[in-house]
Amino acid sequence: MTAIEDHPGPELPFPIYQISQKAQRYILYDINVVTWLRRTHNILGVLIGSLPQAPQQNVFLGLPLELQPEEARLLVEKGIAFVVNDFDIHQKALKLLPAQLEDYKVSLRKDGLAAAKAVERQKQARTQEVLYKLNIRQSAAGSHNSKNAKDDVEEHGDNLFDDAASTRSLQSSSSKLVPYTYTPTTSYPPLLSSSEQQDSLPLPEVDHPSYALFKHLHSLGYFISPGLRFGCQFTVYPGDPLRFHSHFLAMSAEWDDEIDLLHLVGGGRLGTGVKKGWLIGGVEKKSEEDKDSQKSDPQGHPKVRTFCIEWGGM
Repeated sequence: MTAIEDHPGPELPFPIYQISQKAQRYILYDINVVTWLRRTHNILGVLIGSLPQAPQQNVFLGLPLELQPEEARLLVEKGIAFVVNDFDIHQKALKLLPAQLEDYKVSLRKDGLAAAKAVERQKQARTQEVLYKLNIRQSAAGSHNSKNAKDDVEEHGDNLFDDAASTRSLQSSSSKLVPYTYTPTTSYPPLLSSSEQQDSLPLPEVDHPSYALFKHLHSLGYFISPGLRFGCQFTVYPGDPLRFHSHFLAMSAEWDDEIDLLHLVGGGRLGTGVKKGWLIGGVEKKSEEDKDSQKSDPQGHPKVRTFCIEWGGM
């Protein structure tokens, strides 16, 4: 736990890559940034990449991580990130000199060879373990089983019993190792440094009521993920979703919006049916008497009121 807490964070501010001008999709590629945001800023996002070892399934996904527009805007407002156009930045950053490109390929081959050697060492360890167990078994069996042992040698080959032959075989195989294909988790060279923000884009566009509710819940320490699978805007967790079940199904609304009673009943029953509270919230509108004074919290943010509805008797 101490090693995780002491791990240095990324260089700030870091880039968030916008991959679509119209769909407002925001992507993170760096695993160090993803884990740091989850650990220190309660930012979850959604993994959308396939796993190299299991590409034909979508139960477990990997990098890149897609951020909700609310998450991206919150990070930009805090000054720890900025938004850039993914295509333009990649085109600019990947123009490497031939020597740089060759050095990078060499480093990838070295990493792949190191992985292949590690697997070969594991095979050697397993072989030595088998040899050790077979030698013990032969010693315990005694001389009356020597004929059977000789038959086993002829059947399985000398490489299981003859240590010298096994060692020679492994050494010759290690000299012909093929480097494993190594897939880096980060781009090289770094796609963008924190000092190169001249190409940054405007703040991510968000729906005002939903962002106000998101920001309010996030300021209280909640983890917030998309709520589509539960029929709501946000699923709200009291801690990391790897350790906690969600407590609320959240929906946002304007202060003067009319909410149909059937929506209240349906939301309350839905939340209670999945053992959660159905939470609705929005920015409190200032009254006529307080027109000259803006309703806000101590940090200066608009004051958000939330209400939780549960179905009684269930």
